[in-house]
Amino acid sequence: MTAIVFPGQGSQFVGMSKDFYDNFIRAREVFELIADTTKIDIKDIIFNNPADLLNQTQYTQLSIFCSSISIFKVLSEEIDIQKLNVSCMLGHSLGEYTALTAAEILSIEDCSLLLKTRGELMQNAYEPNQSGMAAIIGMNCENVEKLINNHNLKVEIANDNSPLQIVISGVKNDLLDCKKFFLNGGAKKYVLLNVSAAFHSHLMTEAQNKMKNLIINTNFKNSAISIISNYSAEISNNNETIIESLSKQMSNKVRWVESIKALDHIKEKNIIEIGPGKVLTGLIKRISKNFDIINIENISNIEKIKYEF
Repeated sequence: MTAIVFPGQGSQFVGMSKDFYDNFIRAREVFELIADTTKIDIKDIIFNNPADLLNQTQYTQLSIFCSSISIFKVLSEEIDIQKLNVSCMLGHSLGEYTALTAAEILSIEDCSLLLKTRGELMQNAYEPNQSGMAAIIGMNCENVEKLINNHNLKVEIANDNSPLQIVISGVKNDLLDCKKFFLNGGAKKYVLLNVSAAFHSHLMTEAQNKMKNLIINTNFKNSAISIISNYSAEISNNNETIIESLSKQMSNKVRWVESIKALDHIKEKNIIEIGPGKVLTGLIKRISKNFDIINIENISNIEKIKYEF
């Protein structure tokens, strides 16, 4: 049995998925479909990065989705994906939307429109440069939570990424003020992240409410493939459950550690990461040693997957 995972914001780089675009008609068709649907020149942003648009949340999320889903569509045509026995898909934050599209629960067009709005809402959810996120290296979620509570710190856990990497969100001044508490409390590093706002925190609540209205009015189709929710870390192929969880995703913690443990619990053996970068592969290896993992971000690994899985 195989699970497929899709990356989130932060994995982007200029030129991602270009080898797929250059060599496969299916990839070019995906780019064109997303551009036509959103009226955004996604190819120019991904391959040329004019005015650093690729790193602006408004465009980053759609760009990563475009790259990831184009790679997935090529992979689906180049190998018999049914032989991989894919039973489950999941993604990190925006990657959950890619998972829903790969599982054919959402169409590419509907997902593109959702992510276009999601990126805009998240980028404009709070005053520019007045909120953000920080990575805490060397502490687990439980210890970070205890430290926050013990010192009444005005920050929230945004991503439980691995037993040694937690991301917090908050107002910039609060993020700066609490740095010393984490370093004195046992963290090895405390790194402010280059993001536009405090994602997956209460500061996203208004944006989340607007997003919920769009989600519940979007067509979700039935699929035999299950999805693991960022919000609940639970496995489901019930659309009502999926929609409810997705509607709460933006202002709540990404429970990545629990999500991977859920895969472990159902005895999944193989994991394929599809999309730019290898961030999720690294995180998963720190969570569990029980998986065989391969990353597909370039053409060469398509052949590799035929032999390894």
